[in-house]
Parts: sequence; structure tokens; C-alpha cells
Amino acid sequence: MTRKPWELPFLAEPAEVAGLRRAMRLHLRLWGLSGVVDAAEICVSELVANVIRHVGDGMPATLVVEMNGTHLRVGLRDPGTRVLPTLVHAGLDDESGRGMALLDAVSDRWGVILGAESKLVWCDLATSLLTPNGHDDDRRVAKGEACLTLYSGSYGEGGRAGVAVIEEAAIELITDLLHWLRVHGSDVDEALDGAQTHFETETVQPESECLMERVWI
Repeated sequence: MTRKPWELPFLAEPAEVAGLRRAMRLHLRLWGLSGVVDAAEICVSELVANVIRHVGDGMPATLVVEMNGTHLRVGLRDPGTRVLPTLVHAGLDDESGRGMALLDAVSDRWGVILGAESKLVWCDLATSLLTPNGHDDDRRVAKGEACLTLYSGSYGEGGRAGVAVIEEAAIELITDLLHWLRVHGSDVDEALDGAQTHFETETVQPESECLMERVWI
């Protein structure tokens, strides 16, 4: 599948973090990369927290997500060119300093791209992909992708609009299948219950939320 880079502008405020994490989670599942959802959400939380703490609450920023080979790259662009992240070893009693260490722990590598008017702090997360456009060997996801490709023809552009297009196509496909089952004498409710049971049984990793607040140095 083609994983197009996408960006999401926002204001760096604590209230924005939950929405950014949800957008990341949904997009990665559509990309077939559920295995890195938790790590990616941690990266988002830490990157935003760093901007709020060191650049300023309410500053304009942009979440940048793309593939770097078989790695997922999560980045955050902000105007704080004079404020660069630094890895330190925080003690047990320290109130700050753990954010960068946490980001370093969950990613394979991280860095900063410094521009004239902005900087991009990025981290690369390892995936199970063998090729950049490959899948994660989940046959169910691969079959679903094939159905959506035939059904909708195109996924559209990346970002929030692209996610909405894919989700709408999936809903329409499910609806049409339910109509097909009904006219062939099947119980639609039983079919939905059976599909839900199969989905819950075959899901390897349950959805989890990181509830702890984390801060950067």
C-alpha cells in the first residue's frame, strides 16, 4: 500500500494532545501499522509537551508523519529555532528531564532538522515491514485493503481528509454487505455479532491509552 506523508497543523496546547493522539492512532491503523501505535502516541505527547514547555503555550506547530524506509517517522515542526531538545539523565526526584529519555527509549533514532524560521524534531519507529510499501503480514488487514481498493478505487490524499475518505468507504462497504446478507435471508444482527466476535478474538494487541503525563526537560 502507498503511505503518503501527511501533516496536521495545530496550536501547542495541552487540550490538543488527545485529538492528535486519536488522529495518529486512526491513521496508523489505516496504514496497517497498529504495532507502533503506542510508541507513536508517546512520541506525539512528548513532542507537544516540549513545545509547550520550552517554546510557548499556544504556539503554532505542525505534526508531520511519513515513512522513512521501513521506519515510521513522527515529527513536530515549531518556530522555536533557539530551543533544541537535549537528552539528560533525570534522577528519581527530578520533576523534569524524563521526556527526551522516554522518546529515546521508544524510538530507534531521533534528531532535529533546523531551518531558518522553524525546526523539525523527529523520531523513527521500527515497524515489522519488509518494504516501505509492504504490509505487516496481517492477512485480515491485507484482505480489507484489497476490498477497499476495489470498492472505492482510490483512497484520496493523506491527512485528515484522506482518513475520512477511507473510513467512509469502509462504512459503505460494510453497509452494502449487510444489504446483501439481508436479501439472502441472513440475520444481519447475528452477522454483526459474529464479525465482532471474530475481530475481538483475532486482535493481538488491545487498544491501550497512556494516561501518565510526561514532560520534557
